[in-house]
Amino acid sequence: MRAFLCHKCGQFLSFENSLCLHCQSSLGVYLPSRDILVLDENEQADVDGATVGRCANSAVAACNWLVELGPDLPALCESCRLTRTRPSDDDTEAMAEFAEAELAKRRLVFELTELKLPIVDRTEDPETGLAFDLLSSEHQTVMTGHADGVITLDLAEGDDVHREQLRVEMDEPYRTLLGHFRHEIGHYYQMVLVGDGENRAEYDELFGDPDADYQEALDKHYHDGPPENWEQNYVSSYATMHPMEDFAETFAHYLHIRDTLDTAAAYAMAPASATLDSTVPGDVGFDRVIEWWLPLSWALNQINRSMGVNDLYPFVLPPKVLDKLRFVNKVVTANT
Repeated sequence: MRAFLCHKCGQFLSFENSLCLHCQSSLGVYLPSRDILVLDENEQADVDGATVGRCANSAVAACNWLVELGPDLPALCESCRLTRTRPSDDDTEAMAEFAEAELAKRRLVFELTELKLPIVDRTEDPETGLAFDLLSSEHQTVMTGHADGVITLDLAEGDDVHREQLRVEMDEPYRTLLGHFRHEIGHYYQMVLVGDGENRAEYDELFGDPDADYQEALDKHYHDGPPENWEQNYVSSYATMHPMEDFAETFAHYLHIRDTLDTAAAYAMAPASATLDSTVPGDVGFDRVIEWWLPLSWALNQINRSMGVNDLYPFVLPPKVLDKLRFVNKVVTANT
């Protein structure tokens, strides 16, 4: 995430800020300029002759993004428009979890935009366009997953205790809302960037056949567990379950790495060329990313240990996983 400054007083801002704590100015994120703007007393700002104001979800989802105002323009921001289903307003617990999920989703959408990845919604493509169903499992069964562009998330994942219990039960080193979104969006981009196109043969060689029986693989994984010495070939034990899960896990890690490097560069902890808006196509670009990432992640892990908390990035990247990440970098940067 890039560093933001208040345009009025110069105070450092966080991506989540809707108020400058130094000068008390109202703030909003404007995605087209990828900046945080200062709003006037009417909660509006002028951008290149257009008037922008708060997303209609500013109250129900604590959304701090801005939209261009006008009678024929969408009232929801680019991120909120992607949500197809959400809890009812009278479900106060689920709505609080919904706000947490939307915050993580905004971080996801911001990064995808920085990477210049295509985001085609359900209005433009009713069959496979991107949409999110953010649902509470309090009164119904909800399975987090992806199907033909629709990403479903169990909002219970926003509860820290619930999520940590699942992380321990499933022996996972890392489990977050943002991680779920990054994993599930990997399934979407496998469909968009790979599919049956020119990259399919290389995908099959690295990850395996995505058309292999999914239910059979799922049953085997939960019955037998990951194969012996899986750490040499996969970024996580879940990635061993099926080729599609391997790609989604690898894609999520690519987003982890690129966004963390972007933040580090914004605060002079990594080279300026490590930012998300820098072009890193091809093998040379990917090699530079890894050259930056390995020492940074090691240092950050040691800093976390100095504070007595878990490693920031509790993963190892063996050569086979680096080959898979290289492929993800190739398909992500193909059109930049």
